[in-house]
Amino acid sequence: MSRTFLYARVSTAEQTTENQLLEARTAGFIVLPRHTVEETISGSVPAAERPGFSKLLDRLDEGDILVVTKLDRLGRNTMDVLATVERLAEMGVHVHCLALKGVDLTSASGKLHMTVLAAVSQFERDLLIERTHAGLARARAEGKKFGRRAALTDQQKAEIRQKLAEGATARGLAKDYGVSHPTILKAVQMR
Repeated sequence: MSRTFLYARVSTAEQTTENQLLEARTAGFIVLPRHTVEETISGSVPAAERPGFSKLLDRLDEGDILVVTKLDRLGRNTMDVLATVERLAEMGVHVHCLALKGVDLTSASGKLHMTVLAAVSQFERDLLIERTHAGLARARAEGKKFGRRAALTDQQKAEIRQKLAEGATARGLAKDYGVSHPTILKAVQMR
């Protein structure tokens, strides 16, 4: 007798899997609580390396059904998603993706859908990364500074060096300027 499992993944602790659980119920899949695997881990981590998904693989048997709401729940990398679905197909597990109208990803039609959509998803992710890098390069070219703002101005650093030369202590100056002791020492080293 086949069992139905749900793999619900979110990337951060602030997110919840509730919508994924609701989507599966709304689509008509009856998934017992003990057959629901919820995991908080980045989609960039290969599926086989995720603790929850690895345990799920050990529980699945031939004829079982695995439900995911979207392909990106399995992974963000096209090759990883394809390898994961192929592994499940070799185990005799049917993989249904709700975003693809519940199509079985292990069927011929499902494989075609999945391959095209996974490739498009990867392409969009790569484009986003390229745009981000281009934006950062443009901002650097325009002279924009990144990172944390300096705790001390150049004038304050010069004052600190002068006061240290006159016998002031680094700890005393740290209190005077409202910064940490290492910040004072770093100001002395940077000239």
